[in-house]
Amino acid sequence: MKLWGGRFEKPTDKLVEAYTASIPFDWRLYPYDIAGSIAHCRMLGRRGIIPPDEAEQIVQALQEIRHELDMLVAEGAPAPDPALEDVHTMIEARLREKVGDLAGKLHTARSRNDQVALDERLYLREAIAGVAEQALKLQGVLLDLAAQHVDTIMPGYTHLQRAQPVTLGHHLLAYFEMLDRDLARLRDCFGRVNVLPLGAGALAGVPFPIDRQMVAQELGFESVVANSIDAVADRDFLLEFHAAAAIIMVHLSRLAEEIVLWSSAEFGFLELDDAFATGSSIMPQKKNPDPAELARGKTGRVIGHLIALLTTMKGLPLAYNRDMQEDKEGLFDTVETVRRTLEIMAGMLATATFKPERMAAAAAGGFSTATDVADYLVRKGVPFREAHAIAGAIVRRCIARGITLEDLPLEEFREFSPLFEEDVLEAATARASVASRISEGGTAPERVREALAQARARYAASLDFWSALARRVRV
Repeated sequence: MKLWGGRFEKPTDKLVEAYTASIPFDWRLYPYDIAGSIAHCRMLGRRGIIPPDEAEQIVQALQEIRHELDMLVAEGAPAPDPALEDVHTMIEARLREKVGDLAGKLHTARSRNDQVALDERLYLREAIAGVAEQALKLQGVLLDLAAQHVDTIMPGYTHLQRAQPVTLGHHLLAYFEMLDRDLARLRDCFGRVNVLPLGAGALAGVPFPIDRQMVAQELGFESVVANSIDAVADRDFLLEFHAAAAIIMVHLSRLAEEIVLWSSAEFGFLELDDAFATGSSIMPQKKNPDPAELARGKTGRVIGHLIALLTTMKGLPLAYNRDMQEDKEGLFDTVETVRRTLEIMAGMLATATFKPERMAAAAAGGFSTATDVADYLVRKGVPFREAHAIAGAIVRRCIARGITLEDLPLEEFREFSPLFEEDVLEAATARASVASRISEGGTAPERVREALAQARARYAASLDFWSALARRVRV
């Protein structure tokens, strides 16, 4: 069955048919296609464009088809026959089996162009809610771990070199903030997804007295796309989601990289649970952080889908072009990849064992409190640049002697400046360094507790928002 075969004398070449078919992947849009068709059909009946009793008969048949397809998916049925071309053809063919020629009335006042744009928006609304759900679970894990490690001292890094001591709780809350921005981007993106394109027809609108606002209200859209050409030509909403998803994956990749480093013998800051690690086929001693490594690797494919769609769209004239069929496989893969990676990262962190003693020992080494020695002199009235030079000379002395700042006796401190007093020995410790960072947003435990309380409040509000939204967009 072809929805467009009337003007053709010859059948489609089998090679062309296979090449152009989207049913092997767009069949998964069936719940959204059916939901959109039901809303459209009800509107046609209410507006008298088709008889109301016929509209109700079509709606009943569509609901039966939805149930049938749900059952097939639950049973693991294979993808439909490629000869069906696309999800719209698949559903209309089954509808025709149920109600005969009446099925042809469903397509009154719409095109596959505005129909597929609707399906994608309905799918993406639900997908965004699903991604947000997993992001919130990872945020919850980060909050719990941060609360456990408010006072756990570790080295902070710049250039992957030990820089200044921080607390593990403070470090983990940095990832909470990244995910908070990710959720804000998803929320902002959702507003532009949640606009109804149906009613645009192929590109010019339709010659029937349709009620787009009624369809929008039934499907939970906030508004309708203002321009019929833009309604079928626009894929900005997909590009925006791909960009938000790519940023999420970049954040997860950075976290994954730290998990890989921290679980190595050279760092030894954490040990992954056996359930979230793998071994070697030849080296019995190995415990590899494969899930974290794959999170890094899968980031590349998500970024790739963004670039692919940007490249597809960049040269297309208005309005719809068949190139846009290429927007779906990357979208489905991105949604699945981001959701699964968020879920994996949450489980991996929740079950990991952190090693505070190893972290504290690393923070004490590497002269990470040298800035605190300089700040000590600044509080005595020494200009920072001069204090910086003095602290650098002290570090050089310690390196030459193979000792840490905490090991250097007061007499040797005073060789560099008479302003040093006994309290410098305490100031040069990692714990004192951390406690001194009391500026808003700093790593002092008291500030971390404040930040944690504020984060929990934002988290609770975000949970409420996304839970309500998920219920609203489910088809």
